[in-house]
This record gives sequence, structure tokens and C-alpha cells, in this order.
Amino acid sequence: MKVLKPIHVLLFTLGVLLLLSPIVIFIPEGGWNIFGYKLQFMSKTEFFHPVKQEKKDITKLVAKVDTSGIEDPLLQHKNGSDGTFGAPNGGELSTESSTSLVLNEAGLQNLHGFFAKMQSAATDKKKIHIFHYGDSQIEGDRMTAYIRQRIQNQFGGSGPGLIPAMNVYATNTFKQSYSSNFVRYTCFGGDRLKSKKYGALGSAARFTSELDSSGMSNKSTIEEGWIEIEPNKNAYSRAKEYNNVKMYYNSCLRPCGLKVYQNGNLIHEDSLKTDGKLHSVDLSFSATPGKLKYVFSAAVSPTICGFSLEGDYGVQVNNVGMRGSSGTIYGYMDQGMTSQMYGDLNTELIIMQFGGNSVPSFKDSSSVRNFTRNFRGQLNTIHKLRPSAAIIVIGPSDMSRLEKGVYETYPLLPYCVEQMKKISLEVGAGYWDLFSAMGGKNSMPSWVEQGLAGKDYIHFSNGGASYASQMFFDAFAAEFAKWQEKKK
Repeated sequence: MKVLKPIHVLLFTLGVLLLLSPIVIFIPEGGWNIFGYKLQFMSKTEFFHPVKQEKKDITKLVAKVDTSGIEDPLLQHKNGSDGTFGAPNGGELSTESSTSLVLNEAGLQNLHGFFAKMQSAATDKKKIHIFHYGDSQIEGDRMTAYIRQRIQNQFGGSGPGLIPAMNVYATNTFKQSYSSNFVRYTCFGGDRLKSKKYGALGSAARFTSELDSSGMSNKSTIEEGWIEIEPNKNAYSRAKEYNNVKMYYNSCLRPCGLKVYQNGNLIHEDSLKTDGKLHSVDLSFSATPGKLKYVFSAAVSPTICGFSLEGDYGVQVNNVGMRGSSGTIYGYMDQGMTSQMYGDLNTELIIMQFGGNSVPSFKDSSSVRNFTRNFRGQLNTIHKLRPSAAIIVIGPSDMSRLEKGVYETYPLLPYCVEQMKKISLEVGAGYWDLFSAMGGKNSMPSWVEQGLAGKDYIHFSNGGASYASQMFFDAFAAEFAKWQEKKK
């Protein structure tokens, strides 16, 4: 076997460079078109003057964001709840923030209506829900967890709110496990329910398939399926404390028994209602219950929509991460059931954080407008399903693609932000510009460099999610503070 010497490697490298140099010298800037195929190579200009990575200086931007004080102490309860589980810590809010919510008069009026309900949740000891829908940027409770902690500290509330029947994303907010025969169904990809009865989370689970088209099933063998949930000690303090648990289900058309175990001890037995409608099994505890195991027994499974883990009163903030979704979801959901669930949960604000999954596929400005037109339809549907609820749209973050050795913002992303802002105002929603909050065009490389975003140049790291969430909360809180000042 011949041994390669350094001189051989050097001569081979020089030979390759000699062969490629004519291409570098003579190739035009746009490359060659050969029989309809584009052939590109480094041009002479790029060889002698390589493109440099553009980076935004975000030092001052990040320095303005105060993420301290996220873990304010909870009120402690002994010997059972006295009805104050979830009391707010409160505190002064500033009318100043580094970013702002974009609102027209209609959007401002809708948001002020929500502020009044949020404020009275604590004083009147009621509960209201906020839904935070989004793509993979929020999956696993990223961003939502931080926003929830800030809102609940200020305005009251505890617990993570509504969680999926089958959680498949890594999260520090709660723990969940389930039997192997449970199957997850979603309205945004993968297995789908024929009935479309997912509930407000857009996902659900069953341990047997749905009934056949005749509405009958010959299946008579009883199966068991179970779902177990418990607090996560790594969660924010508000999220890991709750004393009320609701299990939502629908499409129960055959007898189904339910046993609930608390830390291994049987505490509740029930028979689910077999009318096929949306129902909940409500359990209340004197303190956070620890591990709860729901064991179902039926020949045909009901559809389990999710569990709501709550305190006695205050604000619940529900994370609904939809990996791969563009936010056009409501056409795939039974809207009557979704509306009913919004009502049961007293839903008064819906945050829609989408756009990121669509940006890489945009070919031209008309494809952007097609997306935003469809997205506007979703916002109008929300108004129909829950007329009393305010809406806030959070647009896409900066996202980079690798082009000629450097990371640059997707060309049509700024136009997408502009169009999303436009349609949000048209339907009376607020808009928070995450793209501009990060620093705008080509800001993502700086976030990656500082460990605030991942190497995919798309998703935030946990630290970056905290900074982005704090900026959103500051803008949200500033609007609330301005509203309070006007009332004086």
C-alpha cells in the first residue's frame, strides 16, 4: 500500500485549484444555464471579495430586557384551600417598553375589554383563560411558560392550564405518561379524527379507533387505557401549583368506566356520559394533588380532549404548540365543540403566533398575500367562535437561510410581517412584531452567536425564548398600564 506524503497532498490540491481556476475566471455572476439546468460556481468577484456575514449589534437591545424576578414567591396554603389558591402578587407596571403592540381603535377597544376582565378575575375571584396558539417556536411551553408566569404573578392564577391528552413535546412544565394503546390525533398533521371533535387544543387521544360509518361497532372486548399526569419540579413556581383538575372528553357512545388514582390510591370512580357530547370530570383538592392516574375501561374509547390544571381563580394561560402548522386550523376542527370549550373555559384572549413555517416556501409576493388572506380567515373564525375574546397576533421571528456561505434573512420575511400586521389590524386584532423586536433583518446570526437561538437559525434557545417573552410581556403590560392611567 502506497503511503501518501505531504508533497503528494500539496500537488493534488494545487492540481484541483488549477483545474477549477478557469471556471472561477470565466463563469458569469448568475451562473450558466445548460439545457435548462442552472450551473453555479464561485465567481471571480466572490473569490477575491467573499461576502461577509452581516450581524446586527443586539447588545443594547438585550440589555434593556429585564428577566429578573420571574420566581416571585407563592402564597402558601396549609390544611386545605381557603379559596385563594392563585392570588396575585401584583406590583407597579410601567407604561414604557422597548417594543409595543400595534393596535387601531377597534383593536384597542377589544384589548381594553380584555383588561377589564383580567383585572376583575382577581377581585371577583373568577377564572379566565388565554390560549396561546403557535408553531414549533412555542412547542413544549417555550415562550408561553414565561409569559404565563409573568401574567399570573401580576394578575393571579396558578397551574399550566389546559394540557394535551397526549403530550409529545419535551416540556419542563408538567409530567405525563400514557398506556401504549393511546393514539394521538391532531387537526394540523398526522392522524386525524373523522369527527373533527378535538376540542380547543386541536389535538386529542383515544385508546381504540372511532366507530365505523354506521355508528355501530361489533367490538365487545373491554380495553383499558390510562393517562398519568403530575407536576414537574422544574416548572415555574406558578405552573407547578394547582388544586383543580378537569378532564375533558367527547364522543363517548359506549359505556366507559373511569377510575382516578392519586399517588397510587383510588380516590374517584365514575361512568362517563354516553351521549357523545362534550363533558368534563372535575376534581378539586386542598393542595397540589401530586400524581393523578386516569384509568379508562371501555370497548370503544371516548375522545379525550385534554386536562386543565388550575388554581381557584385568576388567569390560566394555555400553550398550544402545533409543529409544522401555518395557523390555518379551524377548518379541520368541529367548530361547535371548539366554541363550547372556549365558553366553558371563559376564554377571553387568543394569541396566534404563526408565519414561521410558511416563510421558507414563499416564492413571490402573491404567495405571501395568499397565506395572509387565509390567515385572516382564521382570525375572523375566532371572532365567530368566541365574540367576546380579544386577539393578539405574534408574527414570525427573524429566520436565516444559508446563501453563499453566509446566513441572511429570508427575502420575503419582511413583506410577510408587513402583510400580517395589515390583516391583523383589519380584523380588530393587535399585532406584536417579533421580527423587529429581535433587531430586524439579519438579526438572527447575532442571537445565535450569543446563545439565544439554535444553530438552525430559526428557533430560540430557552434563554432567547425568555428574552423574547419578556419583551412581549413588557409591551402587553405597558398597554395595561396606559389603560389604567386613562381610567383615573
